[in-house]
Amino acid sequence: MQSASDRHEYPAHWEADVVLRDGGTARIRPITADDAERLVSFYEQVSDESKYYRFFAPYPRLSAKDVHRFTHHDFVDRVGLAATVGGEFIATVRYDRIGPDGMAASGPADEAEVAFLVQDAHQGRGVASALLEHIAAVARERDIRRFAAEVLPANTKMIKVFTDAGYTQKRSFEDGVVHLEFGLEPTERSLAVQRAREQRAEAHSVRRLLAPGSVAVVGTGRTPGGVGRSVLGNLREAGFTGPLYAVNKAFPEDLKELDGVPAHRSVRDIAAPVDLAVVAVPAEQVPAAVTECGEHGVQGLVVLSAGYAESGPEGRERQRELVRHARAYGMRIIGPNAFGVINTSPEVRLNASLAPEMPRPGRIGLFAQSGAIGIALLSRLHRRGGGVTGVTGVSTFVSSGNRADVSGNDVLQYWYDDPDTDVALMYLESIGNPRKFTRLARRTAAAKPLVVVQGAGSAPQGHAVRATRLPHATVSALLRQAGVIRVDTITELVDAGLLLARQPLPTGPRVAILGNSESLGLLTYDACLSEGLRPQPPSDLTTEASAQDFHAALARALADETCDAVVVTAIPAIGERSPGDAELAEALRSAAAAAPAKPVLVVHVELGGLATALSAAASTAPRAEASPRARTDDDDRAPIGDHRVPTDDQHRARAGGGDRGPADASGGGPAPEAVVAPEGAHLIPAYPAAERAVRALAEAVKYAQWRREAAVAGKVPEYEDIDEKGAAELIGGLLARGQGLTLGTEETCELLGRYGIRTRRAIPAPTPDEAARAADALGYPVALKATAPHLRHRADLGGVRLDVADEEQLRRSYAELTGLFGKPEEIRPVVQAMAPRGVDTVVRAVIDPAAGAVLSFGLAGAASQLLGDMAHRLVPVTDRDATSLIRSIRTAPLLFGWRGSTPVDTAALEELLLRVSRLVDDHPEVVAVTLEPVVVAPHGLSVLGASVRLAPPPARGDLGPRTLPTY
Repeated sequence: MQSASDRHEYPAHWEADVVLRDGGTARIRPITADDAERLVSFYEQVSDESKYYRFFAPYPRLSAKDVHRFTHHDFVDRVGLAATVGGEFIATVRYDRIGPDGMAASGPADEAEVAFLVQDAHQGRGVASALLEHIAAVARERDIRRFAAEVLPANTKMIKVFTDAGYTQKRSFEDGVVHLEFGLEPTERSLAVQRAREQRAEAHSVRRLLAPGSVAVVGTGRTPGGVGRSVLGNLREAGFTGPLYAVNKAFPEDLKELDGVPAHRSVRDIAAPVDLAVVAVPAEQVPAAVTECGEHGVQGLVVLSAGYAESGPEGRERQRELVRHARAYGMRIIGPNAFGVINTSPEVRLNASLAPEMPRPGRIGLFAQSGAIGIALLSRLHRRGGGVTGVTGVSTFVSSGNRADVSGNDVLQYWYDDPDTDVALMYLESIGNPRKFTRLARRTAAAKPLVVVQGAGSAPQGHAVRATRLPHATVSALLRQAGVIRVDTITELVDAGLLLARQPLPTGPRVAILGNSESLGLLTYDACLSEGLRPQPPSDLTTEASAQDFHAALARALADETCDAVVVTAIPAIGERSPGDAELAEALRSAAAAAPAKPVLVVHVELGGLATALSAAASTAPRAEASPRARTDDDDRAPIGDHRVPTDDQHRARAGGGDRGPADASGGGPAPEAVVAPEGAHLIPAYPAAERAVRALAEAVKYAQWRREAAVAGKVPEYEDIDEKGAAELIGGLLARGQGLTLGTEETCELLGRYGIRTRRAIPAPTPDEAARAADALGYPVALKATAPHLRHRADLGGVRLDVADEEQLRRSYAELTGLFGKPEEIRPVVQAMAPRGVDTVVRAVIDPAAGAVLSFGLAGAASQLLGDMAHRLVPVTDRDATSLIRSIRTAPLLFGWRGSTPVDTAALEELLLRVSRLVDDHPEVVAVTLEPVVVAPHGLSVLGASVRLAPPPARGDLGPRTLPTY
């Protein structure tokens, strides 16, 4: 049990699980008086050299006084943290607050001496770096701003821990000791170092799950059938390259082998190391299985067992305990309630899933939280990817189930620098950490395409997610800002994935259309216009077109400098010169190969083997006869079949065989051998409908544009008239009144004014006489407005009178408003000077607890609200973000001279957006800002209404030390 300190209660919020450099996990927690025996045991396992480096002298054992000192802390001036695996210490760190004289001190002294000790067996795993991040966060919480450390020059490992951390530091050498001092405020470099370490560690933790050297299936049934026995069979059929083990405590003691695989009653009985355990036992038996795996040194678990958070509160607690249990042994978990994982690499050939067949090897990474969607994605890629080419297959597949531990964020970290993955496809039912996901997505999308389908409903019961107040459409917009290719269905997911995996990115939106069907060409042309592309008039080759005609037309289109992409439409034709499927495919492939920088897509209608022939053309692999007629299904209407993967003498990976695979399940029959195109060849994707091909192309065009823009980073401008310090003092004084408050008009204007945002004064007018005096002070013409909540910003209800020219008209307007809507105290009238005519807009900023600060922009009015026509960007907003933000709404043409109107001052509007972004980024206590309306005139703008809400800032997990989520 943890003991309370002598000055503060045990700080449980300092506890955290972390991923280490090698992909294992450790638990970091405060050291308490109950840890005396653990500390002594830990110290006994440290080498004499490490002890010498720690104490600068031989120090073979700890005295009773030492043990007391190192286990009794006040959690303020003296703090100790330990990294544990399996409940035992593997490393410790402590700080002691010191004064200017270097002696022990209390606050307000803001410096502390820090020291580490890491067991030799765990050195090189990044334990000290993780501990430094956490002890620094603890110190900042206790108002310590600097650390000092003394290190022997020979202790190069520890010196490197400090110097590589990225903090601003000073270094000196005196009396044979290196003296280091460094500030603890996060810097741009320290955050970059921290995130680079996070990426390497989390990627390695996923790699240990996807590329294990050996696998044990815990819960393998004694008779055929059942989950465990099926997974063992799938691993064998896939040809897993490492040792396999079947484990079941119910095996007879004399059973030594099952299906040619060594059989054991317990993981403990396996003499060799086990890297991955697939757990397929009832939920009540999982804890015992986890303990066995942890004690044997298993590195990771895939838990297929159900009965966890998806089953209700009791299961949710069972799931929490499962994660705690596994992490205590340094293991990560995929699941529970998972479908499994697949790695098609020839060095691994892992099918630790319920999929009855191994997908074709390829360059597409798949992640699905839902097992059912995972099956559908694999099946669709089998039909579409396999039907077009045996190469466009899967590199890795993860179906995470309840994703209690390993999530889409972890898999993104792995895919980011995975050389076997060129395109990432993800189906997300929920996003547990939107702030981190958008950060990782932006970095991944800058290197390779990331296509996402995001569920629009509430998170499944088994998923623990942070609460977000952002609408689904807003989250989608933020994902697009991060470079994510956001689609709505798994059909669109596969359509976009196949194009991006096979073809280069287009350099612009200009599309050439050619084919042997005028009608299909026109359909494609209309689809291009609908998707915002710029199509050229279709080139009709007529139904008499030969393969040579297609080749020549495609070559001309690709050579045209005014063309960025080509869509080829083809229908079956009858005639002596009509090309066969293989002949047409060869013609298209050879023409495309001559201009490999531009993407080519094919829209085909019932062309039998054309899709397969497109991959076979110019291939070095043997070709087989195309099936006489393509099979269709309701969704894809593309050739499908049981394409076999090449085999070697020791293994045949079957995509069907005697069992029904995805193609068979949809009614597909036998089909030709899968083929392999030449290395580096661009394979032409084929689509059964023009709309689907064009939609995929449009997404590729937008993504390519994002890549080009992301290559030149925007800037957050500095404005000399911003008074950041004055705003901070004002906010601090206002928050002293309470935990959260909406500012009054005067306070709002003052705070906004500190950031150069001027608002037009609105004077309350509780009586007609006061309205007249206000108008005299402001000068006619004026506006009279009702500001009650139900009337504010609703000019359509008649609560506003504009261009009031004199006192007589003002009094008449006042009487009209009170007559229509009620007493003055009910409608809260105000008088405001008239602003120059322009376009009414609205600017909002809000701090979301999950996604962070979000800046939104749109036109004011009921129509825009009804249509949800708002654009969004994550804060801080750059100059490029501001420019794109005002152009992202559908009603943006109204700002740029639509139908002969005068364009408004968009430069002033962009500056306003940047100033609001700076305000909420500099001061996280500003949790909501609304400027409505903002009238943008041809010259300048006027902020006519503003509201600001303050509250204590939410915790910024992305600025703290690395931790795994706790559920």
